[in-house]
Amino acid sequence: MMDAEERDDADRYRAPALDKGLDILELLAEQKDGLTRAEITKLLGRNASEMYRMLERLVARQYVVRSAGGDRYALAHRHPPMNRLIYEALPLMQRFSDRAEQSCHLVVYDRGNLLVIAQVDGPGTWGMSVRLGSRVGLIDTGSGRVMLAFQTAEQRAHMLAEHTKVKGEVTIDEEALEATCERICAAGFSQKDSQQIFGVTDVTFPILGPSGQAIAVLTCPYLRRIDEYVAPALDAATAMLRETVAALSMYREEAS
Repeated sequence: MMDAEERDDADRYRAPALDKGLDILELLAEQKDGLTRAEITKLLGRNASEMYRMLERLVARQYVVRSAGGDRYALAHRHPPMNRLIYEALPLMQRFSDRAEQSCHLVVYDRGNLLVIAQVDGPGTWGMSVRLGSRVGLIDTGSGRVMLAFQTAEQRAHMLAEHTKVKGEVTIDEEALEATCERICAAGFSQKDSQQIFGVTDVTFPILGPSGQAIAVLTCPYLRRIDEYVAPALDAATAMLRETVAALSMYREEAS
Protein backbone atom coordinates (compact mmCIF):
# COMPACT_ATOMS: atom_id res chain seq x y z
CA MET A 1 0.00 0.00 0.00
CA MET A 2 1.10 3.61 -0.65
CA ASP A 3 2.08 5.76 2.30
CA ALA A 4 0.85 9.35 2.70
CA GLU A 5 3.82 10.83 0.83
CA GLU A 6 3.36 8.47 -2.13
CA ARG A 7 -0.37 9.30 -2.24
CA ASP A 8 0.44 13.02 -2.26
CA ASP A 9 2.87 12.51 -5.16
CA ALA A 10 0.29 10.46 -7.09
CA ASP A 11 -2.34 13.16 -6.59
CA ARG A 12 0.10 15.92 -7.53
CA TYR A 13 0.98 14.33 -10.89
CA ARG A 14 -2.49 13.18 -11.89
CA ALA A 15 -3.47 13.86 -15.52
CA PRO A 16 -7.18 12.94 -15.79
CA ALA A 17 -7.46 13.45 -19.56
CA LEU A 18 -4.39 11.31 -20.19
CA ASP A 19 -5.72 8.63 -17.84
CA LYS A 20 -8.99 8.49 -19.79
CA GLY A 21 -7.16 8.08 -23.08
CA LEU A 22 -4.89 5.37 -21.69
CA ASP A 23 -7.90 3.56 -20.20
CA ILE A 24 -9.49 3.43 -23.65
CA LEU A 25 -6.31 2.21 -25.35
CA GLU A 26 -5.73 -0.49 -22.74
CA LEU A 27 -9.33 -1.66 -23.07
CA LEU A 28 -9.21 -1.80 -26.88
CA ALA A 29 -5.88 -3.65 -26.78
CA GLU A 30 -7.75 -6.62 -25.26
CA GLN A 31 -10.46 -6.70 -27.96
CA LYS A 32 -9.77 -8.29 -31.33
CA ASP A 33 -13.07 -7.10 -32.88
CA GLY A 34 -13.23 -3.65 -31.31
CA LEU A 35 -16.04 -2.15 -29.21
CA THR A 36 -18.91 0.27 -29.71
CA ARG A 37 -18.84 3.62 -27.92
CA ALA A 38 -21.67 2.41 -25.65
CA GLU A 39 -19.67 -0.70 -24.70
CA ILE A 40 -16.54 1.36 -23.96
CA THR A 41 -18.58 3.78 -21.85
CA LYS A 42 -20.18 0.96 -19.87
CA LEU A 43 -16.98 -1.03 -19.31
CA LEU A 44 -15.04 2.02 -18.14
CA GLY A 45 -17.91 3.48 -16.12
CA ARG A 46 -17.47 6.88 -17.74
CA ASN A 47 -19.75 9.65 -18.96
CA ALA A 48 -20.93 9.10 -22.57
CA SER A 49 -20.13 12.62 -23.75
CA GLU A 50 -16.56 12.60 -22.39
CA MET A 51 -15.96 9.19 -24.02
CA TYR A 52 -17.22 10.58 -27.34
CA ARG A 53 -14.80 13.52 -27.20
CA MET A 54 -11.87 11.34 -26.18
CA LEU A 55 -12.56 8.74 -28.89
CA GLU A 56 -12.79 11.45 -31.55
CA ARG A 57 -9.38 12.80 -30.52
CA LEU A 58 -7.83 9.32 -30.55
CA VAL A 59 -9.25 8.72 -34.03
CA ALA A 60 -7.97 12.11 -35.24
CA ARG A 61 -4.47 11.28 -33.93
CA GLN A 62 -4.63 7.77 -35.55
CA TYR A 63 -4.30 5.82 -32.30
CA VAL A 64 -7.79 4.39 -32.85
CA VAL A 65 -9.72 3.57 -36.03
CA ARG A 66 -13.47 3.65 -36.55
CA SER A 67 -15.23 0.92 -38.55
CA ALA A 68 -16.68 1.70 -41.97
CA GLY A 69 -20.14 1.79 -40.41
CA GLY A 70 -18.87 4.18 -37.76
CA ASP A 71 -20.19 2.10 -34.88
CA ARG A 72 -17.06 0.28 -33.63
CA TYR A 73 -13.62 1.38 -32.49
CA ALA A 74 -10.37 -0.58 -32.53
CA LEU A 75 -6.66 0.08 -32.07
CA ALA A 76 -5.01 1.40 -35.22
CA HIS A 77 -2.14 -0.62 -36.69
CA ARG A 78 -0.42 2.68 -37.63
CA HIS A 79 0.15 3.80 -34.04
CA PRO A 80 3.45 5.61 -33.26
CA PRO A 81 5.58 2.47 -32.57
CA MET A 82 4.50 1.10 -35.98
CA ASN A 83 5.24 4.42 -37.63
CA ARG A 84 8.69 4.38 -36.06
CA LEU A 85 9.34 0.88 -37.42
CA ILE A 86 8.33 1.99 -40.92
CA TYR A 87 10.40 5.16 -40.60
CA GLU A 88 13.50 3.20 -39.55
CA ALA A 89 12.96 0.32 -42.00
CA LEU A 90 12.32 2.18 -45.26
CA PRO A 91 15.85 3.61 -45.78
CA LEU A 92 17.38 0.21 -45.03
CA MET A 93 14.88 -1.53 -47.30
CA GLN A 94 15.71 0.93 -50.08
CA ARG A 95 19.44 0.29 -49.61
CA PHE A 96 18.85 -3.48 -49.76
CA SER A 97 16.76 -3.20 -52.93
CA ASP A 98 19.37 -1.02 -54.64
CA ARG A 99 22.20 -3.44 -53.76
CA ALA A 100 20.35 -6.73 -54.32
CA GLU A 101 18.35 -5.41 -57.30
CA GLN A 102 15.25 -7.02 -55.82
CA SER A 103 12.06 -5.78 -54.20
CA CYS A 104 11.21 -6.35 -50.53
CA HIS A 105 8.22 -5.86 -48.26
CA LEU A 106 7.66 -5.52 -44.51
CA VAL A 107 4.69 -7.16 -42.81
CA VAL A 108 3.20 -7.29 -39.31
CA TYR A 109 0.62 -9.56 -37.71
CA ASP A 110 -2.87 -8.06 -37.76
CA ARG A 111 -6.03 -9.85 -36.59
CA GLY A 112 -5.42 -13.35 -37.92
CA ASN A 113 -3.26 -12.61 -40.95
CA LEU A 114 -0.37 -10.41 -42.04
CA LEU A 115 -0.53 -6.81 -43.23
CA VAL A 116 1.97 -5.26 -45.65
CA ILE A 117 3.03 -1.96 -44.06
CA ALA A 118 6.02 -1.05 -46.28
CA GLN A 119 7.17 -2.05 -49.76
CA VAL A 120 10.15 -1.07 -51.91
CA ASP A 121 10.67 -1.94 -55.58
CA GLY A 122 13.99 -3.00 -57.01
CA PRO A 123 15.81 -0.62 -59.38
CA GLY A 124 15.55 -2.78 -62.49
CA THR A 125 13.00 -3.03 -65.29
CA TRP A 126 11.56 -6.27 -63.92
CA GLY A 127 10.38 -6.95 -60.40
CA MET A 128 7.95 -8.68 -58.09
CA SER A 129 6.11 -6.54 -55.55
CA VAL A 130 3.29 -6.94 -53.06
CA ARG A 131 0.80 -4.08 -52.83
CA LEU A 132 1.03 -1.87 -49.74
CA GLY A 133 -1.90 -2.58 -47.41
CA SER A 134 -2.44 -6.11 -48.75
CA ARG A 135 -3.34 -8.96 -46.42
CA VAL A 136 -0.97 -11.91 -46.69
CA GLY A 137 -1.74 -15.51 -45.69
CA LEU A 138 -0.45 -16.67 -42.32
CA ILE A 139 -0.19 -20.39 -43.13
CA ASP A 140 1.25 -20.82 -46.63
CA THR A 141 3.66 -17.89 -47.09
CA GLY A 142 7.26 -17.47 -46.04
CA SER A 143 6.26 -14.29 -44.20
CA GLY A 144 3.53 -16.07 -42.25
CA ARG A 145 5.58 -19.08 -41.30
CA VAL A 146 8.51 -16.96 -40.11
CA MET A 147 6.12 -14.82 -38.08
CA LEU A 148 4.68 -17.97 -36.46
CA ALA A 149 8.08 -19.61 -35.97
CA PHE A 150 9.44 -16.77 -33.84
CA GLN A 151 6.65 -16.65 -31.26
CA THR A 152 6.04 -18.34 -27.95
CA ALA A 153 3.88 -21.46 -28.17
CA GLU A 154 1.06 -19.57 -26.48
CA GLN A 155 1.21 -16.64 -28.89
CA ARG A 156 1.42 -18.96 -31.90
CA ALA A 157 -1.69 -20.81 -30.73
CA HIS A 158 -3.49 -17.49 -30.32
CA MET A 159 -2.54 -16.40 -33.86
CA LEU A 160 -3.71 -19.69 -35.35
CA ALA A 161 -6.96 -19.55 -33.38
CA GLU A 162 -7.93 -16.18 -34.87
CA HIS A 163 -6.53 -16.92 -38.33
CA THR A 164 -8.90 -16.50 -41.28
CA LYS A 165 -7.90 -17.71 -44.76
CA VAL A 166 -7.15 -15.16 -47.44
CA LYS A 167 -8.07 -15.76 -51.07
CA GLY A 168 -6.22 -18.79 -52.47
CA GLU A 169 -4.51 -19.71 -49.21
CA VAL A 170 -3.33 -23.31 -49.12
CA THR A 171 -4.35 -25.47 -46.16
CA ILE A 172 -1.65 -27.24 -44.14
CA ASP A 173 -2.05 -29.58 -41.18
CA GLU A 174 -0.89 -28.42 -37.77
CA GLU A 175 1.80 -31.12 -37.38
CA ALA A 176 3.46 -30.15 -40.65
CA LEU A 177 3.22 -26.47 -39.76
CA GLU A 178 4.81 -27.07 -36.34
CA ALA A 179 7.68 -29.00 -37.95
CA THR A 180 8.18 -26.19 -40.46
CA CYS A 181 8.26 -23.60 -37.68
CA GLU A 182 10.89 -25.61 -35.80
CA ARG A 183 13.09 -25.81 -38.90
CA ILE A 184 12.76 -22.08 -39.57
CA CYS A 185 13.52 -21.21 -35.95
CA ALA A 186 16.66 -23.38 -36.03
CA ALA A 187 17.83 -21.85 -39.33
CA GLY A 188 16.94 -18.30 -38.31
CA PHE A 189 15.13 -17.55 -41.56
CA SER A 190 13.12 -19.10 -44.42
CA GLN A 191 14.11 -19.61 -48.05
CA LYS A 192 11.52 -21.43 -50.14
CA ASP A 193 9.79 -21.43 -53.50
CA SER A 194 6.69 -19.28 -53.42
CA GLN A 195 3.40 -21.16 -53.14
CA GLN A 196 1.64 -18.29 -54.90
CA ILE A 197 3.81 -17.42 -57.95
CA PHE A 198 6.00 -19.64 -60.19
CA GLY A 199 9.64 -18.63 -60.48
CA VAL A 200 9.82 -16.72 -57.20
CA THR A 201 11.95 -17.71 -54.21
CA ASP A 202 10.74 -16.10 -50.99
CA VAL A 203 13.54 -15.19 -48.58
CA THR A 204 12.21 -14.07 -45.19
CA PHE A 205 13.86 -12.97 -41.94
CA PRO A 206 12.20 -11.99 -38.64
CA ILE A 207 12.59 -8.58 -37.06
CA LEU A 208 12.85 -9.42 -33.39
CA GLY A 209 11.66 -7.45 -30.40
CA PRO A 210 13.57 -7.24 -27.10
CA SER A 211 12.21 -10.59 -25.87
CA GLY A 212 13.20 -12.47 -29.03
CA GLN A 213 9.75 -12.73 -30.63
CA ALA A 214 9.05 -11.49 -34.16
CA ILE A 215 7.39 -8.07 -34.21
CA ALA A 216 7.55 -7.98 -38.02
CA VAL A 217 9.14 -9.90 -40.90
CA LEU A 218 10.98 -8.72 -44.00
CA THR A 219 10.62 -10.69 -47.23
CA CYS A 220 12.41 -10.53 -50.56
CA PRO A 221 10.49 -12.29 -53.38
CA TYR A 222 13.68 -13.13 -55.28
CA LEU A 223 13.57 -13.28 -59.10
CA ARG A 224 16.52 -14.89 -60.95
CA ARG A 225 17.67 -13.24 -64.16
CA ILE A 226 18.16 -15.63 -67.13
CA ASP A 227 19.52 -13.11 -69.66
CA GLU A 228 23.11 -11.90 -69.93
CA TYR A 229 22.83 -9.32 -67.17
CA VAL A 230 24.63 -10.46 -64.02
CA ALA A 231 22.61 -9.49 -60.93
CA PRO A 232 23.38 -10.50 -57.31
CA ALA A 233 22.76 -14.22 -56.83
CA LEU A 234 20.26 -15.66 -54.35
CA ASP A 235 22.90 -16.33 -51.69
CA ALA A 236 24.25 -12.78 -51.96
CA ALA A 237 20.75 -11.28 -51.72
CA THR A 238 20.04 -13.48 -48.70
CA ALA A 239 23.18 -12.21 -46.95
CA MET A 240 22.17 -8.61 -47.70
CA LEU A 241 18.68 -9.19 -46.30
CA ARG A 242 20.19 -10.72 -43.17
CA GLU A 243 22.29 -7.58 -42.64
CA THR A 244 19.24 -5.37 -43.14
CA VAL A 245 17.20 -7.22 -40.54
CA ALA A 246 20.08 -7.30 -38.05
CA ALA A 247 20.10 -3.50 -38.10
CA LEU A 248 16.37 -3.40 -37.27
CA SER A 249 16.04 -6.15 -34.67
CA MET A 250 16.09 -5.14 -30.99
CA TYR A 251 17.04 -8.63 -29.69
CA ARG A 252 20.66 -9.60 -29.28
CA GLU A 253 21.64 -13.19 -28.39
CA GLU A 254 24.53 -12.08 -26.20
CA ALA A 255 22.03 -10.15 -24.05
CA SER A 256 19.82 -13.22 -23.45
